[in-house]
Amino acid sequence: MNIPIPDKIAMPLHLTNPIKISFQMLMTLAVASAALSAEYEVGNGKEFTSIGQVPWQSLAAGDHVRIHWREKPYHEKWVLCCRGTEAQPIVISGVPGPKGQLPVIDGRDATTSEALNYWGQERGVLKIGGSNQPADRMPAHLVVENLDICGGRKPFTFAGRRGVTPYSKDAASINVEKVEHLILRNLVLHDSSNGLMVSPQSSDVLVEKCSFFDNGNEGSITEHNTYTESNGMVFQGNHYGPLRKGCSGNNLKDRSAGLVIRYNWIEGGNRQLDLVDSYESPAINSSPSYRKTLVYGNTFIEREGDGNNQIVHYGGDSGKAKFYRKGTLHFYQNTVISSRQSSTTVFRLSSADESVDCRNNVFYVTLKGRNLALMSSQGTLKLQRNWLKGGWRESLSDFSGVIEGASEVVVGEAPGFESFEKQDFHLSATSPCLGAGVPLAPELLPDHAVTRRYLPHQDTEALPAPAISNLGAY
Repeated sequence: MNIPIPDKIAMPLHLTNPIKISFQMLMTLAVASAALSAEYEVGNGKEFTSIGQVPWQSLAAGDHVRIHWREKPYHEKWVLCCRGTEAQPIVISGVPGPKGQLPVIDGRDATTSEALNYWGQERGVLKIGGSNQPADRMPAHLVVENLDICGGRKPFTFAGRRGVTPYSKDAASINVEKVEHLILRNLVLHDSSNGLMVSPQSSDVLVEKCSFFDNGNEGSITEHNTYTESNGMVFQGNHYGPLRKGCSGNNLKDRSAGLVIRYNWIEGGNRQLDLVDSYESPAINSSPSYRKTLVYGNTFIEREGDGNNQIVHYGGDSGKAKFYRKGTLHFYQNTVISSRQSSTTVFRLSSADESVDCRNNVFYVTLKGRNLALMSSQGTLKLQRNWLKGGWRESLSDFSGVIEGASEVVVGEAPGFESFEKQDFHLSATSPCLGAGVPLAPELLPDHAVTRRYLPHQDTEALPAPAISNLGAY
């Protein structure tokens, strides 16, 4: 493609204003770069009728692949191993159907373009990073959005570089082997061993407004709706539903540094959150942000029959205590609901070196308050203002830890939800939680002030100013 170049840029610098020339050059380069970006349309009646026809091996900064909805799923799988830039990311977008239906990418009986050659094909429907063709490099500045991806699990198979191959036990709808600067937005990831898996060579990953449900393997505790380990990991505005029937994994399991979990709805799972150690990645476990985990503005729901009675596990599970997080879990302005017909424990800390700064939350159980325990066996819990059902207990087992600030809690029989039966956990006009909050820890401000709330489902909305001082996520 020939891009016309204005004559001024070729003029000797002594004949014109250098600052003006520099600005004009930058503008011209930006226009030229945008003009060189490619757009690829996939779908019935489009430029490409299959995903495999897209030249994945040659995507460049600013390129945009649009996969259009059709009635039949795309039974295809592929790898992204390309680099965009901050100004010009590479974007893979689903184009919804007339009723908002997302294009479905189904890993069952999927095929891969012969132009692609990558290892780990059995570990994901969409794989990011790690390939022979395209040449292996660190993918960067990618956006994947508006797709429904499923079918990455046994007993399903696909046609790959070794012929018909079954998916591995740890496969995922999206398997990220490595990446820098990734946004996953408005995706539905389900019916795989893991909905999403992110490996520790990754950094700066944002997951927003996605839906995860029906993942896992029957009889196994090691596959989850999401399983992530990154140097920088943010979850916001996502809807987590239960795993597949008979699957005993956790809902959100993470080993990241710089972990932020905000404004999500997380229902079901062996545990809602399993925030454990990065024991094989020095880049992660030596980062200062590894010791500071932020969980705020979320709704957590424990249902009857949901495996473990603990909501949050924080610290480590490798058995190598030197790698445990040994920092502070900042847990604030969350709404925690349990309808278990037996006891519920909110926090399990893995060692005496873990602590929780817990403020402005609502903890409600449908049984009597004596069935609610805040801690398991060890660690430090620092309470500020929280609503708790009367009769709550420190622990249901031998407890060697410390609970501070118990006198600061608000105790009652009901927190004043608009409608518990309809899962409307907004606060009624007579709720004791209105205006009862205390200020956040100064080190959380302003970046992690609570400014939004979850909007069912897969969205958020601005939090009205008076609600900022309320207890809970609403």
